[in-house]
Amino acid sequence: MYPVLSKEKLSENIYRFVVEAENVSRHCLPGQFLIVKTFENSERIPLTICDYDREKKTVTIVVQTAGFSTQLMTDLKEGDAFYDVVGPLGKPSELTGQTPEELAEKKIVFVAGGVGTAPVYPQVKWLYERGVKCDVIIGAKNKDLVIMEDEFKDICNLYITTDDGSYGRNGMVTKALEDLVQEGKQYDLCIAIGPMIMMKFVCILTKKLSIPTIVSMNPIMVDGTGMCGACRLTVGDEVKFACVDGPEFDGHLVNFDEAMKRQQIYKTEEGRAMLAAKEGKTHHGGCGNCGGEE
Repeated sequence: MYPVLSKEKLSENIYRFVVEAENVSRHCLPGQFLIVKTFENSERIPLTICDYDREKKTVTIVVQTAGFSTQLMTDLKEGDAFYDVVGPLGKPSELTGQTPEELAEKKIVFVAGGVGTAPVYPQVKWLYERGVKCDVIIGAKNKDLVIMEDEFKDICNLYITTDDGSYGRNGMVTKALEDLVQEGKQYDLCIAIGPMIMMKFVCILTKKLSIPTIVSMNPIMVDGTGMCGACRLTVGDEVKFACVDGPEFDGHLVNFDEAMKRQQIYKTEEGRAMLAAKEGKTHHGGCGNCGGEE
């Protein structure tokens, strides 16, 4: 069991949990994710790591209520416990493999949308702890849905934008990014994490602006081990799986239209059967049993 040490409501239907998980906290890095089960027979939910503290032996996750299983999670209170927390899984952010000197030479901008703000935080914190202060754009539909503003304020140059103009800049994250570039900002790397449609249009813009871009495909994960085939996607001319090959990929090579269409098909039992038949051995990846990892 993994005790809930604290629970905080960040906005409507979005909650932050600090969970005691010694082994996980000892090994995790920014960009990785966990598989969390509320009860023994609950659905396994992949959640990107929001933060971790090796000394306190804790990990932080952010959960958005989107259905029955996530409702069970957000119903937990401080003092309750998750049945299982498995991880860290996936590959860490490529930033973690670079030296402070290499990082200091780069001008980096993060673009975060909605609950995607949570997995951006550990990467920005990682950079700040190594003397690098980057730019961060946080986008939300309105002021009430902006999360983690206080956490970001002291560790980055923060720009908030809302679709309705109720807080910060007015407009989508793409407009904020384009405006910053027009104001004289220059970037060597963009890292975008958020809804699929947001990441798609960020990549369209950054390709036009010639800014290399990394995206996290965590939103399409279901099983988190490559066995279900849900997060199969095309990156360039290769078949990849977000959970075992990512979750981060070169955004300019990701086929977003295919991935989003596939997401819709995968939601029905008939759709899953059709995809399995169509994709054959490449329907799965990384489980070691079906050959889909080849």
